[in-house]
Amino acid sequence: MNIVFMGTPDFAVPSLKALCESKEHIIKAVYTQPDKPVGRKKVLTPPDVKVCALEYGIEVRQPDSLKGEEQAKLMSELAPDVIVVIAYGKILPETILNIPKYGCVNIHGSLLPKYRGAAPIQRAVIDGEKTTGVTSMLMDKGLDTGDMLISRSTRILPDETAGELFDRLSVMGAEVLLETLERLEKGTVTPVKQDDTKSNYASMLSKEECLINWNLSADAVHNKVRGMNPWPIAMTMFKGKKLKIFKTKISDRSGKPGCVVSVKPPVIACGDVAVELIDVQLEGKNKMSAEDFFRGQRIETGSFLE
Repeated sequence: MNIVFMGTPDFAVPSLKALCESKEHIIKAVYTQPDKPVGRKKVLTPPDVKVCALEYGIEVRQPDSLKGEEQAKLMSELAPDVIVVIAYGKILPETILNIPKYGCVNIHGSLLPKYRGAAPIQRAVIDGEKTTGVTSMLMDKGLDTGDMLISRSTRILPDETAGELFDRLSVMGAEVLLETLERLEKGTVTPVKQDDTKSNYASMLSKEECLINWNLSADAVHNKVRGMNPWPIAMTMFKGKKLKIFKTKISDRSGKPGCVVSVKPPVIACGDVAVELIDVQLEGKNKMSAEDFFRGQRIETGSFLE
């Protein structure tokens, strides 16, 4: 099949590589977001998908918008049999959606119709879901509302971070994509409409959500820490400074929420039981083990985190 690939972050890279290395498909062009300034020095940095595409010698296009006749004309000239879209970050207008023979296929990091939206993997972890997966679907003009093609599920491990799950699902997404394209071409896959009554929206995470509420259950705190790793990282306050918390595990200790009930290991009481802190980082300092941090700060049992 002649394919136009549209994607931006590292989640889409395994799928792009799988297509590049497949003998059944030809990638006519890759669309991705424009390069963006990154870090304190604002270094102009290409998206992961662009880096991968250039390694394979594929033409890369980075339009600011897909709207308008000119963009539709440029896409039509590529004559794609299918457009593959994975975490591209832009809404496709109907003028683009209607071009390919087999439609536009999207790989989404959830078991649709649950967790439509920008952060399905992170939100599933934060919500304490036990199972998630990837779904391929035919795109329509809605947000992740198109007919489903293939779904594949996997268990979310109890201490797995969103970043770790992200990596697993990106590989699974590549496998589902290849199967989806094969079955589309052979006509052996039947699109299934989504049940909108079972859907929920997974909005993008924000730094404003990072602060931990120690009155919540230990499970809720632990899930928040997992779901916000590697970004934006859950945090609490210590002596007026932000204390990022990268990793925790459930403890059977208990006490008043926010209270340090143990310093070796560092354990903080929640609304029911407690969580043990594993890795932390105080504002302006390096990341370190929580035990080293507590020792260095001389934190005592009975003190509180804000």
